[in-house]
Amino acid sequence: MTLSRGKTALLSISFLAILSLAVFAYLDSDGTLIWMYKNRSLKISQLKNQTEQWLAISNWFNSRYEFANKEPKGLSLDSWFDSRARTDMPTLTPWSAPIIWDGTVGRPVLDNYYKQQKVTIGLTVFAIGRYLDKYLKNFLTSANAFFMTGHNVIFYIMVDDLTKVPLIELGPLRVLKVFQVKRESRWQDISMMRMKVIGDLIESHIRHEVDFLFCMDVDQVFQSDYGVETLDESVAQLHAWFYNADNTAFTYERRPESAAYIPYGEGDYYYHGAIFGGTPLRVLNLTRQCYQGIKEDKEHNFEAVWHDESHLNKYYLLNKPTKVLSPEYCWDYKIGIPSAIRNVKLSWMPKEYGEVRSNL
Repeated sequence: MTLSRGKTALLSISFLAILSLAVFAYLDSDGTLIWMYKNRSLKISQLKNQTEQWLAISNWFNSRYEFANKEPKGLSLDSWFDSRARTDMPTLTPWSAPIIWDGTVGRPVLDNYYKQQKVTIGLTVFAIGRYLDKYLKNFLTSANAFFMTGHNVIFYIMVDDLTKVPLIELGPLRVLKVFQVKRESRWQDISMMRMKVIGDLIESHIRHEVDFLFCMDVDQVFQSDYGVETLDESVAQLHAWFYNADNTAFTYERRPESAAYIPYGEGDYYYHGAIFGGTPLRVLNLTRQCYQGIKEDKEHNFEAVWHDESHLNKYYLLNKPTKVLSPEYCWDYKIGIPSAIRNVKLSWMPKEYGEVRSNL
């Protein structure tokens, strides 16, 4: 059978177009579906979605109060959340968003609801340099076991070296997608630039693929079920070292020169940059605004005290989250185990900065 010149040319063009995207998928020896994306796929997104174009778009979201307790849609807050179940800790924010502690949530109600909705949850994580070697395998293995079990999950893994991605056997309803990203020379720049990369990825892939998205640091390990009780429009994580502190003790950026500046006397909570989430559009809005603040600081030769976490806290001060996670969802065992911490969902790995941050 021979093909006409026209058909041959068309097939050749299609083949080259596929190659130019540098995207491929394969089944490894244990049947795990792996999608690999070379860094050009992110560059294509960057060309279409320059930061200046991002910032020219008006804020799509009104104040937090319009979205109060809207997730899960169609269920009243008291049908799945008992704010009186914990008397030792606050369970509602001043703007009436739930603070999720162990014992406050009716998981069966939520699991049934979200299974009927057939939601897909995304999880992004960056593993660059020695962070890839030291932490990624434990993070992925534990996430596979405990993150959103029984629901559709896509893991989005950003690495600088595709050859070092560990192969793990994924459970049912799970897909792993790996993206190669540029390696920055300083760990601070890696930390801050992730806001831009996550935004690019939401624009090019994630918003078409998931209903909810979490973004997490890789130097953590899941300890128990991290479930659908955490889903909402905009989700923030209380910092383990500050959840019980007065706001004067919070390590906000206090220098007025920074876009992340929060003066003394202001601020609701201190949020941990290791975890944030929500719907893709709400996370996109967060990453846009944080990256804009980082850019403004760089233009003035300034760097916020805690880098992207400082800008994250400024964002949540102005855009109240619709759900707040207790420190049980991101605990540091160096603190010990206070009586308030009943069920650790995720914990910090030992912070060996001298090893993983030197010559990334």
